[in-house]
Amino acid sequence: MSLVARAKSLANRDALTRVGLALTAAWLLLVLLFWLLGPTGTTEPSGLGRLVRVMGLVLPLALIWVGVSLGRSIEILRAEAADLRQQLGRPLGQDSHGRDAARAPMPAPTARPAAPPHGQAPAPAAAAPSAVAARPRPGDQRQTAMRFEPGQAQAPIDVTTLIRALNFPDGPDDHEAIDALRQALRDPDLSRVLRSAQDVVTLLAGHDVYMDMLPPNPAPAAVWRRFAEGQRGSGVAALGGIHDREALETVAQMMRQDEIFRDTAHHFLRHFDGLLARLVPELDELQIAVLADSRSSRAFMLLGRVAGSFG
Repeated sequence: MSLVARAKSLANRDALTRVGLALTAAWLLLVLLFWLLGPTGTTEPSGLGRLVRVMGLVLPLALIWVGVSLGRSIEILRAEAADLRQQLGRPLGQDSHGRDAARAPMPAPTARPAAPPHGQAPAPAAAAPSAVAARPRPGDQRQTAMRFEPGQAQAPIDVTTLIRALNFPDGPDDHEAIDALRQALRDPDLSRVLRSAQDVVTLLAGHDVYMDMLPPNPAPAAVWRRFAEGQRGSGVAALGGIHDREALETVAQMMRQDEIFRDTAHHFLRHFDGLLARLVPELDELQIAVLADSRSSRAFMLLGRVAGSFG
């Protein structure tokens, strides 16, 4: 919760506490006046009479503080809802105070023939002319995904542009990724996938789960192809390649407790699943490796593992 939302929530809860104290004092004053000014009895009250008097004194106090407690809980929920709406309206990569969250440097991957170095396409363009030439992501840049309004539908975009859009811009100076995202958002189907991915990554960033800090264990291209063909279960378990325990526990807790996040996550998983079914059969192994390293794919692997999509 942001500092402003927390301050407003605390102020409202303090006001409710003061109201509860005032009502309690008023009730105790009334009881005291009744005891001092009421008629005096000559007979000692029975046990039942004493119980009625105690209940008459305690029950109103209990009702007052139950009401105060409910009011405080409502204020907390209201502040969290307002903060969530604010987070959904912020660009990706900003913290709860509106500042850009610094991206941690990524560990260097080990050399492997099928997967490119983290965030880059392999240098030999002759071996794979259609591969995505992703720019390096230095650790001191800020991850920023910006919102764009979809325009008129145009011709289908090429694979390179689409994968670059699925990775989102590294910042306002990443003009190639920004242009790719603008082009992809003109396609209604791709726009739904990108916006659902953006919503998920924004919500995760609000809980300090950043895709740039979750390098996955690469799955073979054959596994991605089997998943795109509809295979599920242990045969595609390698797609759950993110093993960060803290991130997995955070997402699992959000899926259990946050209905908005749960609906957003399932919406994203459904749309990204459909995109993979259409896109992966057209890609070569190198392009699949670069796609798997994008921020959208990392979010898919993280959420899919928690949701049990990969067995």
